Amino acid sequence: NITSWGDELKKYLGILFGALLMVSIVSFCGCVDGGNGTTNTANEKAIIKISGSTTVLPIAKETAKRYMMKHPNVQIEVSGGGSGFGVKQVGQGLVDIGMASRDLKASEKETYPDLVVYNIGLDGVAVVVNPNNPVSSLTKEQVKKIYAGEITNWKEVGGEDAPINVYTRDEESGTREVFHEKALDKGQITEKATVVQSNGAMKTAVKDDKNAIGYLSIGYLDSSVKGVKFDGVEPTEENVKNGQYKVSRTLHMITKGEPTGAVKDYLDYVLSPEGQAVVKEKGYMSVN
Repeated sequence: NITSWGDELKKYLGILFGALLMVSIVSFCGCVDGGNGTTNTANEKAIIKISGSTTVLPIAKETAKRYMMKHPNVQIEVSGGGSGFGVKQVGQGLVDIGMASRDLKASEKETYPDLVVYNIGLDGVAVVVNPNNPVSSLTKEQVKKIYAGEITNWKEVGGEDAPINVYTRDEESGTREVFHEKALDKGQITEKATVVQSNGAMKTAVKDDKNAIGYLSIGYLDSSVKGVKFDGVEPTEENVKNGQYKVSRTLHMITKGEPTGAVKDYLDYVLSPEGQAVVKEKGYMSVN
């Protein structure tokens, strides 16, 4: 039967065409591992994912923006979460670059032995109070006692008769880690302290609370808060560089294994003169 045979041929050709179409779609839309960074073959863009320290965050955002302008075939996604979060994310292979504003802990090195650390800037952690607070200088012992809850009124350290409202960071924070180690000698932090999630949140909290004390990256200092002298030393870039200001740290970007491709090229950009200029623009110190 010619009609029946023709119908069968049409049916067969339809199935064959459908199968070829599906293969073409999968080949076009599939994503493949690019070694370091993911390559989306649909739009030929390499995707770099970065997360971690809110201290390093402004550097990452600005360098990513400028790098993408020069390399339109690369898409960089940047988010915060804290240093501990960034180390965990990159260690587990969930992002390409982790950001940390402290050194790796021994436990992190043991859990993720293939992490590679890049020093991308220097910073200090300033003790801050509200601009209307007359206190402009505190000793290390005074700060330790305030954070331990042993000194609870500003009049005990030369200020007004008012309660001290203590602010601190969450335990994922690299800023907290450095402050706890270098300013508090790993001493106690009172349970009455209010926990905030970022440098920006800390600055807002201290700005809005006339009785507040907190700490944040020197790179975030501006007229909305007052950085007090710590053991007689101003929290400035110059004093961090010359070693007089002791509450300081190195800023890091971290990869799992040696980076390749777009990830390596981006890190090279961050460490280049142009990238290091961004570090300085954001209030931190160049490693060069």
